[in-house]
Amino acid sequence: MKKTITICCAVLLVMGAIAFTSCDSKTGAPKVKDPEVELDAALEESDSEIPMKQVTVGQKTYNVADITDQMTVYKPNVNRDRCFFVISKKEYRLYVYEVSADKKDTALVAHFPVCYAVNKEAKTMSGDMCTPECSMDNPFKITQIVDATTWCHDFGDGRGEIKAYGAWFMRLETPGFKGVGIHGSTNNAASVPGRDSEGCIRLRDADLLVLHDSFAAVGIPVIIKSYTEPKLPFEVKAQEALGDKYQRPVPGYPMPEDATADAQPTAAPVEAADAAPADAAVDAVVDGSPIDAAPPANASTSLGAKPSDAELQKLQRPASNPKPSTNTKKPTANTKKPAAPAKKKK
Repeated sequence: MKKTITICCAVLLVMGAIAFTSCDSKTGAPKVKDPEVELDAALEESDSEIPMKQVTVGQKTYNVADITDQMTVYKPNVNRDRCFFVISKKEYRLYVYEVSADKKDTALVAHFPVCYAVNKEAKTMSGDMCTPECSMDNPFKITQIVDATTWCHDFGDGRGEIKAYGAWFMRLETPGFKGVGIHGSTNNAASVPGRDSEGCIRLRDADLLVLHDSFAAVGIPVIIKSYTEPKLPFEVKAQEALGDKYQRPVPGYPMPEDATADAQPTAAPVEAADAAPADAAVDAVVDGSPIDAAPPANASTSLGAKPSDAELQKLQRPASNPKPSTNTKKPTANTKKPAAPAKKKK
């Protein structure tokens, strides 16, 4: 009998301890689980993934990440020469980091939700609808920042030739693949965060402006991590340094307010139907971006101003396979008969 009472008491003590640890120490009320912390902790597991869902806007259906996430800037004024980007396929985020002047520390200065390719695996061939990946040891780089306001693309979904890039196209040097870059999501606002592009990285149009104006520059390293790769040690440290300021995504996808306009996308104007500026030579198209194109006169540095002649010379590459002239008008024939030679006087 005594033994039974002892066992019962032990069980009650254990249950009481469990109940105590799950309650607020001050009020005694049950602790509410933080969905942000739970989601963030779950993503540390290599085999965990953010749930996906499909949303339809007009005649277009998107495969989106079922989370709520917003652009967050922790430090607006940075030294761009010490910045680099890390794009996490796992978290559907582009992180901006800044290395300290003494190179002993790395700070997280901003992050943006992103959309990448339809297929989450690493790119292996042109047209496979995948986004390429790289490592910290061999990062990609931004080689060119171009005004893409008038660029258009036909996604083959029945919407025709439509604007699709936002204000800027940040071309990446991705060895083995061409035409991959960071750009906006004009007429595809609902795709961020998610998987919908043909290989490029999409940001919300408004977020792209902030990235361009505050952080981007030609030469900045860009690391694109696998969908199975968790945060690197320096990322964990930088996140922890922000403490409660660090903004985590929360479960549940909200339809963006500007997505309703995408049901009737902005069509390409007749005079700007080409995906690239008229003076650019285009060999091929990947995600609608111009390939091996010489930058037009409005090519931009990270500050948004027209670059100097020296900067243009660095960015300029000879255009290959230039488009043949469309001027097929035949030269006007000279129908006037030549004057007859004057007769010699006898």
